[in-house]
Amino acid sequence: MKNMTRLNFIAVSILVLLVSGAWIYISAPDQNQMQVSQEAPSVGFIAPDFELETMQGETIHLADLRGKAIIINLWASWCGPCRAEMPAMQTVFEKYADEDFTILAVNATNQDDISSARAFASELSLSYPILLDVDGIVSDLYNLRALPTTFFINPEGQIEEVIIGGPMAEALLEIRAQNLIGMLP
Repeated sequence: MKNMTRLNFIAVSILVLLVSGAWIYISAPDQNQMQVSQEAPSVGFIAPDFELETMQGETIHLADLRGKAIIINLWASWCGPCRAEMPAMQTVFEKYADEDFTILAVNATNQDDISSARAFASELSLSYPILLDVDGIVSDLYNLRALPTTFFINPEGQIEEVIIGGPMAEALLEIRAQNLIGMLP
């Protein structure tokens, strides 16, 4: 009887090993089809170019803004920290409206919806360009992992700083805007 129990244990153990090995083989990703993870745009590199429409239907091409100091903010209407930092961005945008400076608020519309984004912008009286990333192209291009994510772009188009998360204080935004504006020719 003891030998039978031992044989059953060995048989079950071998069966478990075979099934486990088969599962690992079947579920392993095909090395030829694996996608290499895109690295997020980094400080010191040129900001990835994109073209999106605003809520008003105007097309904005990042490359056309070369020579300006730019803050790119990726956000969604359901994001609490996004809501908290938008009034500070509006204040900074208005303060430096006469400079070669702009804020591009890229709504992650693929994670949001246009009507909610419009209501959000209207409620907060946002006057800077609000771009709609309907297909998630910019979210993918900028390797968006958390909302809000903000990129500070110098006049040469290089990324000076990336801040993931928020909300950012108005003082921080103003200092970063002043630094970018100070790089203008």
